[in-house]
Amino acid sequence: MSEQLRSSAHKQIGGQRPAHIAIAGLHIAKRFGHVQALTDANVTVHFGEVVALFGDNGAGKSTFLKTLIGMIKPDAGEFIVNDRPVSFSNIRDAQQAGVECVHQDLALAPDLSVVDNMFLGNEKLRRGFLGKLGALDRKEMTERADQALRELSIKLPSLKIEVSALSGGQKQALAVARAVMWGHTAILMDEPTAALGARQSAIVCDLMRTVAERGLGVLVVSHDLPRVLKVADRVTILWRGSTALEAFASELTIPEVVATMVGSGRDNIA
Repeated sequence: MSEQLRSSAHKQIGGQRPAHIAIAGLHIAKRFGHVQALTDANVTVHFGEVVALFGDNGAGKSTFLKTLIGMIKPDAGEFIVNDRPVSFSNIRDAQQAGVECVHQDLALAPDLSVVDNMFLGNEKLRRGFLGKLGALDRKEMTERADQALRELSIKLPSLKIEVSALSGGQKQALAVARAVMWGHTAILMDEPTAALGARQSAIVCDLMRTVAERGLGVLVVSHDLPRVLKVADRVTILWRGSTALEAFASELTIPEVVATMVGSGRDNIA
């Protein structure tokens, strides 16, 4: 990776020394047939911070997120994870690097319990002969799931309850807890408050800060401008596939964000 790219990604936070990068995508471009979804998208997330990724419909947010986790291979650009250049061929590669994504559909199994969903795809087998037969170590799974939820101050009716019985906010919290349990570098969230009420949205926003305070980088794709702007440290706005603005959240107002999202007055915002 060139020194120019590295220096552009290592930015100072609050006048302090440059922070370490949890995850970044630099100069990302992607075309689907005649549609140029991404042209020059740049997003950097440092450890311990929440970055909001805003943009109007069709700005390229979802495509960018998918390139970050290996779902889509970009035509150009570079990625950094934990301060090192990386290349992901699939989602498993990203997960092995400690990058987890909370998708908009949450990817939860409604008929399985809270514990089973926490370990979905990462089931813990018992030791010895029973493990070879596929027997699960439910005691350890339950203890680890309980600890993960407690560390994030998430309260659920029961660890044995089926996910279908949980509220929308509880399901979102569960999906975040699962991501944090397996991710150790960055957590990406795609529209985490889209289908939630005011109280549940506030809980999820509090979770974003809790996760960042644990030292992980948090990238949030959202249309919920007022709530996410309050919880974010920095904001990146995409416009027609390119990064139109990077700024501290505290320096922006909702009208300025909206103006940049729709492509008007971009040169007038500091």
